[in-house]
Amino acid sequence: MTAPAIIVPMPHAAAQTRPGQSKTNPRRKQMRIASKVLHRDQDGVSGFLAYPATAARRPGVLVLHHANGVTADLKTTAADLARLGYATLVPNLYHMLGVAGDSHIGRGAELQQRLNDNEFLRVIGDAWRFLARRADVDPTRTGIIAHSMGGRLAVPFAADTPELRALVLYYPSVRDEIETALRPRHAFDLARTIKCPSMLIYGGHDHIATPETRRRLWESFHANGQPFEWHFYSHARHGFASPDSDGYQPEMASIVWPLVTEFLQRALVEPPVA
Repeated sequence: MTAPAIIVPMPHAAAQTRPGQSKTNPRRKQMRIASKVLHRDQDGVSGFLAYPATAARRPGVLVLHHANGVTADLKTTAADLARLGYATLVPNLYHMLGVAGDSHIGRGAELQQRLNDNEFLRVIGDAWRFLARRADVDPTRTGIIAHSMGGRLAVPFAADTPELRALVLYYPSVRDEIETALRPRHAFDLARTIKCPSMLIYGGHDHIATPETRRRLWESFHANGQPFEWHFYSHARHGFASPDSDGYQPEMASIVWPLVTEFLQRALVEPPVA
């Protein structure tokens, strides 16, 4: 039987965090953490790693960046997740593919015309294996949070990785487009084969994913038979969670974050219901 989708049409004020409050869930005990900048030549992957400063094995979360690359807010997200008990890696996909530079803000469109999806998926796989093989990570409990471009790429990665236990997509930049050498497989087909619980978050003012694209993506995820949450906010824009985006809406970011952490808690921490 196909698992039902959960559709949330409008935000609820109770989900918001108070001004000045950390976006981590205040109901959970927060942990001491450690963090590290990773370099491909030294560590095998590039990016930012944050993790609880304990010896226990814990779930791992891979955060896939948007077209602007690894920005400061994604490092904050990694630290917040680490305080909640997740070893979290934000891989710098551009660095791992040989693109130089400390910042890639504004270069996403150009870089996506140079680098094909198979190249991106190869280094995403490298990053996921790096995380899953850490001594403090339980490899049977890994998930992905992905933004925009990262969300588009996370769909084929999740389809190819049945070991994944959770998938959270912030406004994936999926378009109704033909398959090309740059993008040889489409999310409409791949989402039907994903084997883990998924959460998709979209806004009514998303300038990339049209209503028809969102409808087809909804149908594809619903068809895979896994637990599926669809959160739609009529006034939200593409990039609402990213301060470096023209679509940034901090109030929306605060509304959505507790929903994301509760989803991860259910998918990666709590025992599955038989």
